[in-house]
Amino acid sequence: MRIAQIIFGVLAVTFLMAPLLAILPLAFTGSDLLSYPIPSWSTRWFQELWLSDVWRRSIINSLVIGAGATALATVVGTLAALGLRRAFPGAELLRSTLLLPMVIPAVIIGVGMQIVFVRMGLTNTHLGVIIAHSVVALPFVVVNVSNGLRGIDTRVEQAALSLGAHPVKVFGVITLPLAMPGILSGAVLAFATSLDEVILTLFIAGPNQRTLARQMFSSIRENISPAIASAAFLFILGTIVIGGGIFLLNRTLRRKAL
Repeated sequence: MRIAQIIFGVLAVTFLMAPLLAILPLAFTGSDLLSYPIPSWSTRWFQELWLSDVWRRSIINSLVIGAGATALATVVGTLAALGLRRAFPGAELLRSTLLLPMVIPAVIIGVGMQIVFVRMGLTNTHLGVIIAHSVVALPFVVVNVSNGLRGIDTRVEQAALSLGAHPVKVFGVITLPLAMPGILSGAVLAFATSLDEVILTLFIAGPNQRTLARQMFSSIRENISPAIASAAFLFILGTIVIGGGIFLLNRTLRRKAL
C-alpha cells in the first residue's frame, strides 16, 4: 500500500512539474521561436527583458505594485486576524466576508472595482492597482496569520498583563514575534498573488501600470517570444528564493521562540 502511495505521489508531482520542466530550458534558446530541439544556447532573451523598455517597465511595475500590495494586505490582514481572534457577534460573518475574494471570480471583482475606481479617480494609477491586488491577497494573509495566532498560548499574554505590562508592549514583545511566521507566510503569498494577477490589472491598470504578468499575457496573444520563457524563469526562480528565505527565517524565529 505504501509503495502505491509513493508511486502515485511521484506521478502527481511529475504531472505538475512537467510543464515547468518543458518551458524553462526554452529561456536559454538562441532561436526566435519556442521550439524543440533547441538549436543553440543563449542568454539573449534575458537581455531582452532588461533592454526592452516595455519589459523593463513591466518588471519595475510588478515589483513596485507587488511591494505596495503586500505591505497593505499584510497590515490590514494582520489587524483583521487579531480582531477576529476574540469571539464577538458577527465575527464569523466578517471572517467570511474577508475570505470572499478567494471564491468570487476575478472578472466579477474586476468589473466592480472598475465601476467604483472610475468614480474615485483610481483607474490608470499605481495606487488603484495596489489596492486591487491587496484585496485579492488579503484572504491569504488573514488565513495564515489566524493559523499562527491559534498556536499562541494565551496564558503567556495573560501572565504578562497580570504582571503590569502594557497591552501594546505585550503585543510587541510576545504576540508579534510568536505570530511572525504566519505573518511572513501571508506576506509571501500576498506578493506571489500580486505578481500573478492579470485580470484585475486588465480592468484597473493603464499603459503606465502594465505589470510583468500582463505583459506576458499580451505577448502570448500578440507575438509568442522566448522572452516569455525568460520571464517565467525569473518568476519561478524568484519564488523559490523568497520561499526558501522565508522558510529559513521561520525556522530561526521558531527556535528563538522555543
